Amino acid sequence: MPRALFSALFCGETFDTEELREFQKLAVNYRLGAGETIFSEGELADSVFGLSRGVVRLYKALPDGRRQILTFALPGEFLGLALANRHSASAEAIGEVAVCRFSRVELRKFGQSSPNLVRLLLEFTARQLELTQDQLLLISKGTAAEKVATFLVDWRSRLLRVTAVSERVPLPMPRQDIADFLGLTLETVSRTLTKLEQRNAIRIVPKGVLLTGLEQTSLVLARACEPHIPN
Repeated sequence: MPRALFSALFCGETFDTEELREFQKLAVNYRLGAGETIFSEGELADSVFGLSRGVVRLYKALPDGRRQILTFALPGEFLGLALANRHSASAEAIGEVAVCRFSRVELRKFGQSSPNLVRLLLEFTARQLELTQDQLLLISKGTAAEKVATFLVDWRSRLLRVTAVSERVPLPMPRQDIADFLGLTLETVSRTLTKLEQRNAIRIVPKGVLLTGLEQTSLVLARACEPHIPN
């Protein structure tokens, strides 16, 4: 995973040197260990957080005690941009992460003089909306095999935007996280991964998978195509 500051990852080549320097001055950088909470659902959203290194799960607590994972944030992404006064979800570190915190008020002030920042924020919000729509479609339709297969391919595509990915696709999140993201049980996710491996679509390796043929299967190319792998 990249080790650059969030400011550089998020802004890329959009900001000139001076604008990037001013943006970086707004950030407070720090690290968190695995399982530590960055912010909790319902807390006052007086700060905005960006991810410099590692992976973060964003989730909502359900009334029955379960959780629905909304997304897995990657370096260069904001951890949700709270539009209301309180956070609508919780953010928790998966492994060690490097995070930067911006004052919501100061970030808004900076945006008033930086059209570049406003454009980047709009583009980021649009991407997040697209990811949310894709997740809703994934949860609502398809077999467990289609859901897991599509998740693996989409995760690899997201990783390619921030780092070089070899044949091995890292899965830093535990399988329970994948289950909570896809609306499946842990047992179903584990069983489905095993079935995909038995059909030579993937190969399970420590802390990741190899997509040996998954991207060419009907599970990803067209979910309605046969044959389907039974749940």
